[in-house]
This record gives sequence, structure tokens and C-alpha cells, in this order.
Amino acid sequence: MPPKKKLTTPFHSRIDLPEDTRNAIGLILNERLADFLDLERQAKQAHWNVKGPNFGPLHALFDEVAALAVGWADDLAERAVQLGCVAEGTLGVIAKRSRLPECPLQAPDATAWVHQVAEALAFCANAARADIEEADAADDAITADLLTRITGEADKQLWMVESHLA
Repeated sequence: MPPKKKLTTPFHSRIDLPEDTRNAIGLILNERLADFLDLERQAKQAHWNVKGPNFGPLHALFDEVAALAVGWADDLAERAVQLGCVAEGTLGVIAKRSRLPECPLQAPDATAWVHQVAEALAFCANAARADIEEADAADDAITADLLTRITGEADKQLWMVESHLA
């Protein structure tokens, strides 16, 4: 894995975490921001292009995943800014930073779309879960709590998506 890019905190904050900690947590938050915004795009791709007898429920489900991903991304971005960092959510940054597997433009059937959204959602939840420990180790309970909440909600949504594969 390539070394992590150093992020700087260009904005003043009275939050009593050391600047190096805020920089490190800001980078983590921006990494998750890219992944969750990519998840939103992938869920929308599936939402627009799903076909078949389960079109209605899957169309609605993928739209729900997309909406939740935007909310989670917003929370991650706002926490980065609270720490004095810049929230980096442009399409160019997302394309470079997201670690999600690339989403196809089309899929052979609805089940393939379910697998695609499930994989992207699981990736995001698992990456956020892995960052909880890092936030805890940095004594940033607020970010750890945010990541815990997002992971729990994403796990629940993953269950909803994977239920279509039974």
C-alpha cells in the first residue's frame, strides 16, 4: 500500500486535539468521503439501470443506498472541516482516492447489480470499521463514534441488499 499523503489543517480550530492528530484523522475522513461518494454513484448507476421482475423493489433499494451514502459522506466531510481540514469531495479527487472496485456501466441482470451494490457497500462499511480503532487510538472519540454509527447503519443497509440474494 502506498504511504499516506500528509494532509494539513489550513483552518484554525479550538478543538483540543493535537494538529498532527487532526491532520491524520482528516486524511482518514477524506479517504472514507471518497469511498462513500463513489458508493453513492455506484448505487445510482444500479438504480438507473436495473431491469427485470424485481425492478421496483431494487430500484427503490438502490436509491435508498445512494441517499444514505450521501448523508454519511456529508457527516464525514463536516467532521473533517470541524478538525480544521478541507473536505475533498470533487469528482477528480473521488476518482483518484476511492478504493472501491470500479462499477460497470451495465450488468447482465438484476442479481449482478445486487452483487455490485453489496460489494461497494461492504467495502465502505469495512473500511470505516477499520478506522474506528485508529480514531480511538488518537483519542478522538467523536470521530470514532461517527465511524461506529455509520458502520452500524451501513451494515444494516448491507443486510437489506444481501437479502435479495437469498
